[in-house]
Parts: sequence; structure tokens; C-alpha cells
Amino acid sequence: MTSKWNYQLPTNEQILKQAKLAEKFRLSPPVCLLMVQRGITTEEEAQQFLNPCLRNLHDPFLYPDMGKAVERLNKALGNKERIMIYGDYDVDGTTAVALVYKFLEQNSWKSNLDYYIPDRYDEGYGISKRGIEYAKETGVSLIIALDCGIKAIDKIAYAKSLGIDFIVCDHHMPDEVLPDAVAILDAKRLDSTYPYEHLSGCGVGFKFMQAFAANNGLEFSRLKNLLDLVAVSIASDIVPITGENRIMTYFGLKQLSHNPGKGLKGIIDICGLSGKEISISDIVFKIGPRINASGRMMNGKEAVDLLLEKDFVTAKGKSENIDQYNDDRRELDKKTTDEAYVLIEENPELIEGKIIVIYNREWHKGVIGIVASRITEKYYKPAIVLTESNGFISGSARSITGFDIYKAIESCKDILENFGGHTFAAGVTLLEENIALFKSRLEEYADKHMIESQMIQTLDIDLILKFGEIDATLVNDMKKMHPFGPDNAKPVFCSLNVKDAGTSKLVGKELEHIKLELIDDSCDTVMQAIAFGMHRYNDYIKSGKPFDICYTIEENNYNNTTNIQLMIKDIRIIENGEN
Repeated sequence: MTSKWNYQLPTNEQILKQAKLAEKFRLSPPVCLLMVQRGITTEEEAQQFLNPCLRNLHDPFLYPDMGKAVERLNKALGNKERIMIYGDYDVDGTTAVALVYKFLEQNSWKSNLDYYIPDRYDEGYGISKRGIEYAKETGVSLIIALDCGIKAIDKIAYAKSLGIDFIVCDHHMPDEVLPDAVAILDAKRLDSTYPYEHLSGCGVGFKFMQAFAANNGLEFSRLKNLLDLVAVSIASDIVPITGENRIMTYFGLKQLSHNPGKGLKGIIDICGLSGKEISISDIVFKIGPRINASGRMMNGKEAVDLLLEKDFVTAKGKSENIDQYNDDRRELDKKTTDEAYVLIEENPELIEGKIIVIYNREWHKGVIGIVASRITEKYYKPAIVLTESNGFISGSARSITGFDIYKAIESCKDILENFGGHTFAAGVTLLEENIALFKSRLEEYADKHMIESQMIQTLDIDLILKFGEIDATLVNDMKKMHPFGPDNAKPVFCSLNVKDAGTSKLVGKELEHIKLELIDDSCDTVMQAIAFGMHRYNDYIKSGKPFDICYTIEENNYNNTTNIQLMIKDIRIIENGEN
């Protein structure tokens, strides 16, 4: 995939603000410019960004209905009503359920609590009729729904007819009509004035418990200890790591690294992360997928069981089970992805349009979201992967920068049974006879709302650096910008006219990667770099001719020695001496 490199020269105003921040905070100029580019321009903004503080979390009672939610929970606990904590089967939902259950349990209300995770295959996403009927059978009179429920109008009405109240804690887009719940905590409500609308589902659960704790005079420290769960949800659900999310992730990562819950500790150990400072990448690629694997391969309730476990030996055994699910998921993921690629390559018409929609009734519902992500990455087009589930067609969608796949699917809502999600990821349920119409309607929508330039992958470059500017000071100052994630992405840099130092070489089992040792004209330092899967550039690089590189800066720890290493994202050959 050929990428377009996008770089904007800093304005004079940005350079002036950079200089002021560098003088005030004694940080390297490139880091100060990065902050300015991200909208952090004043001393106060920089202070809050560089020093996250839990006191800067917003008042949870700014949420519409928060007072009603706390009042109903107080009433339920006071009357010893049975309460069900209900959540989706993915990482966000399971961590949310674990957080609310843990907080209420540690404050002596365990005897009246139950939790429920719907089965991905038998019940599907969100509030299920089976879950409501189980609640009725077990004497539940209040359900706290986490990471779901905002569109469950009929299901919540059914629950109300059975004498069961709902408190909805969600972060997905609502419809014009809201469910008839006692309280709906969702910052995306049209009438919401809550200052931050990008919390994860678990984050909304945290705000509910924050309000409940404040109302009941409970120590905030009891809630702070559960931020490890919030950090896992934020990283896994790919919500912006800004504002409140940045604060909670910052402290949640500290909790994960030094004093995680027993269940998370079991997963951390089995991932080989013990004794390390846990990063967002560790959650995204190691911890999150293992929690998700439970809901994909078996039932998400097992993940909650693990996250609630108090005995480390038992937690370790449960972690091993979930690790096995993850191994099984990876095998199934690879097999399904390979089949999807073959289907696409054998049917060129599938990629002639602007959206790739593929269907195979035999595919496992638990991995189609992962497969959609892989297709989007490979072909750089929005992708929807469909399979059969319980007599319906279930689909997972993933998108590219600049195209809202949720709105595209919403435009087809008259032929859908259900749908939900975000700008870049969504789920959909429809009847098999509507697949062809669904495809054509999506393509019509894409023709109106997607331009050709959006289908060219763009690499946004933050700064152009000389090798002489890359040193330990820069790396250490960049750490003060952590945690990186959506809307505070790991900085991408570019260096121009670099050359092989004469010692670069192909590495890997199939010699598919290049271990680079590079020089430029700014210093005598030989810069270490790794270019995964870019063996095609090796002959040009070994010719000694100059080229440009786009990269992130990493620390490589090997044999107890830490070195700076560039992680190459793209290489641009200089044709006829021009970039």
C-alpha cells in the first residue's frame, strides 16, 4: 500500500508558543512543538497535560439523570433489592461490570448483587430478553446496564412490564427516542451538557460509582484502586486518550504496573509483562485480546469471573484458560482472514467499489470484527464482514480515516434488524434476503460521502528531525506526553536524505525485515532502526543512495542495555535527487 506523507510546517505563532513552553517547563523544543500542535498552548494547559491530577475529573453530577441514578441505587440497597449488573461481552463491557460489582461488593452489598453477560452467539449484543427473564426468575428489581442499553427501547419496556427498573450507563450514540429507564447516563444524549463525551462504557460506570461514593460519604481511594480496569477499557475500546480519559488512563496504568487486581495480575503474568511498566500497546495487543477471547470463543462471563477473583492461585488458573481461548482465537482468526483474502482476490468486483462487504455463513461470529480490521488495513477501504448467527446475518464493520461507518450503516436502518457502534467500528444485524440491498445502499452512501483521496492511506508526520536531535533527552521528555493513544497519538517523525552506514542487513526467518544502521549529515551518530516487512527496499538501501524515512522513536531493551531505535513506518525513495 503506497502512503501519502502529510506534513505541515509550523506557523510563526506555533514557534513562539513552543519557545515559551520550552523556557517555562525546560523541555526539549521538539516536545514543546508537539504539545502546541496538539492544542496545548498555555501554561495552564501544559501543566494539566504534563501532570494529570484526579482532582481535575469532572463532577459526575453534571451527567443528566445522575441524581436519579444514585437515588434509585440508594433505594435498592436500602430496601435490600436484588440488583443485576449487566454488560456487553467485550473488554469494555466486562471491565465495566467488574468495576461496578467490585465497588459495591467492597462496600458490603455483595449479598444482593448478581452480574450477567449475554452470550455472543445465543443472545447477541446488548440487552437480551433471556437476560431480562433470568433477572425476573432470580428476583432482580433493578438492572444496571453498562456499555449497552441506549437503544434497547423494546427490551427495557418489556423489563418494566415485569417490574424491573433499568439504569443505563452507555457511551454509544442514542436514537432520537430514549428507552424508558429510571436514568440514562450517556454524554452523547442531545440534552447532555457533560463536559466530556468520549468516556468508555467502563468510564461511565466509574462516574456512576464516583457520584454514588460522593453521595454516601465513601472514600474516593476505594474507587481509585479500580482505575486499572478503566485503563484497560479505554485502551481496548479505542476511545480518545484526552481529558478525563487521559487522567484515568495515566493513573490506571500505574495501578496496572504496580498493584493490579488479582485477575488482571494473572493476565499480566501470563502475557510475560510482570515487573514491567504496562503501556497502552501492552493492553491493546496482549491484555485486551485475552479478555476479549473469552466472549469470542466461550462466554464473556468467564472474563468477569477472572477480573473479580480474589485468590491469586485461582486467578492464575483462570488466566491460563483464557490464554488458551486466545490461542484458539488466533488460529481461527488466521484461518478466517486467509479465507476472506482468497474470496476477495477471486472476486475482483468486491474491491471495485468504495466499501468491501463479504459474507460466509460458516465464519465464526467471534472473529469477524478482527477480520474486518485486517481487510481494512490491507486494502485501505471500509470493510464489513458478515456471517450467519441464530437465523440472522451478523456483521462487524471497520472504517478508514474520514469515513463514518456508523452513519453509513444508519442510512440503511430501514432494512436492518439492529445496529450500533462508533465512527470507525460498528455492528449490524439483518435478514439474509437483505444482504444484496444492504451492499448497494452502502455503496450509494459511500459514493456521496467518500472522496477518492480518502482511500489513499495518509501518514501524518508531526516533525522533521535530524539524527543529531534524537537523543536521550528527547526520548525522556517524550515520556512526559504518555499515555499515547487516539487524539494523543505516538509522534511520527521524518528524516530526509539518510543513507545506509554500510552495515544494514536483512533479518527474519524469511529475510523479510531490514535491520537498518543509518547516518545523515547532522552528526556522526549511527542510528539504529528496524523496518518490518520492507525487504523490497533492501537493494536500493545497500546501493548507498539517499532516501527518506518516516518513523516512531522507541527504546529497545536488550541484554540489560537500552538503546534508541527507530521503528520505520514507511520509506520513500528519492527519484533523480528529488523527494
